[in-house]
Amino acid sequence: MQRVAIITTIYRYLSHAQHIGDRFLVGYPRAGEWHKPDVKVVALYVDQKPTGDLSAERGKEFGFPVYPTIAEALRCGGPKLAVDAVLLIGEHGDYPRNDKGQILYPRHEFFKQIVDVFEKDAVSVPVFNDKHLSYSFEKAKWMVDASKRLKFPMLAGSSLPVTWRLPDIELPLNCTIESALMVGSGSSDPMDYHALEAMQCMLERRNGGETGVKAVEMIEGDAVWKAGQAGRWSKELLTAAISRSDTPQGLTIEDGRTQDLVGSGELPKLAKNPAAYFIEYRDGLRATLLMLTEAVKDFTFAARVQGLGLQSTQFFLSPVPNVTYSACLVSKIEEMFVTGKAPYPVERTLLVSGILESCLTSKINGNRRLETPHLDVKYRAPKEPQHARA
Repeated sequence: MQRVAIITTIYRYLSHAQHIGDRFLVGYPRAGEWHKPDVKVVALYVDQKPTGDLSAERGKEFGFPVYPTIAEALRCGGPKLAVDAVLLIGEHGDYPRNDKGQILYPRHEFFKQIVDVFEKDAVSVPVFNDKHLSYSFEKAKWMVDASKRLKFPMLAGSSLPVTWRLPDIELPLNCTIESALMVGSGSSDPMDYHALEAMQCMLERRNGGETGVKAVEMIEGDAVWKAGQAGRWSKELLTAAISRSDTPQGLTIEDGRTQDLVGSGELPKLAKNPAAYFIEYRDGLRATLLMLTEAVKDFTFAARVQGLGLQSTQFFLSPVPNVTYSACLVSKIEEMFVTGKAPYPVERTLLVSGILESCLTSKINGNRRLETPHLDVKYRAPKEPQHARA
């Protein structure tokens, strides 16, 4: 049985640490059965313990100590690394924001302390990093480079790429994507990351694999609708994406009627604070993320694919408090812990971390187009689909 250490910012009700950590403690549903991972949580480090903290309660119930430092947690209070895998969950908690609006979660700082233990003890183990690697691409790249240098498996990212899809589609490997559009909902930094990563897990399957991003631009407000009128994003793709939404707002909420949000002209009335993220890939593909928070409450995608026509789907997010979609992510984390191989490349998360940072840089610099030569991230998508299908 593998021994796991959880390193986290906060462990309270509905935090990511609770969603992910609890599933390693008690199990989770998988393919219609209850699955108990063959792992044992043996150590926990928590950076903040506000009202509602569950760390001491979980430690007492499941028999593991809560250590005062990351190094002590990894060594279980002894002189050497004493765990077989590490869960790094730097999400939620009271942390400041920078001028781009990014929450300065200490994921890189925690990861560096983990790597310091690996180097001092001359041994390393698989590490999972929840969501984006860092608010800084430079720090994110350091993290990935460290995993390569020390040769330990690393997985990162969120639940959206691995949750169920409605309908269940996967773009063929090496397909030709002519255009793509993602619709997301929620505030910037946490939720736009989810949307960008969901879009990236679809686009990375295109012919030639991923070769990186040439430039980005982020615009907001009325400029988003003007950009649509000018043809900068496709109304056809937007209609296809929103057709997969289960949460149209406005009249649907009032009296249950269905709506053609795009064709009726209702969309600008509902989405009063829209944002558009334009992404130019190095191979010529152009993609758009539209964050339409007040108009829809879910995440949908559409693309025009050569030979297949219009393809669209919803990334299904089941409701709180169970959020079963996080079990899909835990399944992938467990797979890496057991096999020693990441089921999909950490470079996806590295690239999306950089795309988001660059888009937010564009935002605070007058919404200007920003060249991104540093985002020359290259990788190949896994051959087999990685999202939940049962």
